[in-house]
Amino acid sequence: MDHVDKIIEQWKRERPDLDVGPMELIGRVKRISQHLSRGMEKNYAAHGLTASGFDVLATLRRSGKPYALSPGDLMAATMVTSGTMTNRIDQLAKEGLVERIRSEEDKRSFLISLTEKGGALIDKVLQDHVITQQELVAGLSEKERVELNELLKVFLSGFEGREGSSGSTEIDK
Repeated sequence: MDHVDKIIEQWKRERPDLDVGPMELIGRVKRISQHLSRGMEKNYAAHGLTASGFDVLATLRRSGKPYALSPGDLMAATMVTSGTMTNRIDQLAKEGLVERIRSEEDKRSFLISLTEKGGALIDKVLQDHVITQQELVAGLSEKERVELNELLKVFLSGFEGREGSSGSTEIDK
């Protein structure tokens, strides 16, 4: 019996008139998300990063050479506001991990680019990130991972199909 089972049992006793089945599913997804986030944040911290810093560096790295995106493209890919993105970029620039460079196409705008230091760091963090994620899902067999992934894909597409959202999510974090 897990923590969610105890909560559901209490609600069924106190409010048997309510269908708390969805609460059971959502509660487990939420608790799993918290455990996964904590596990990955340990890796980021070991490299002097936060989840948000990792998100920006990983987005730039996976964009391919020249590892540079406009602030607008970064905002769309990471689903944060302009002010939030500016703060993230400022912090990463201060640490020498990204730099602002003038766009060759439009001299009025600039791109955010990985520095050599930022590229080396994200490659190391990413290597450890993949190992961390493998450890986090080790409790599931390969067959269970495939089945769970397919179910979650269906569940997620119900939201993203309605909202039309896209971009990076927990997959990079």
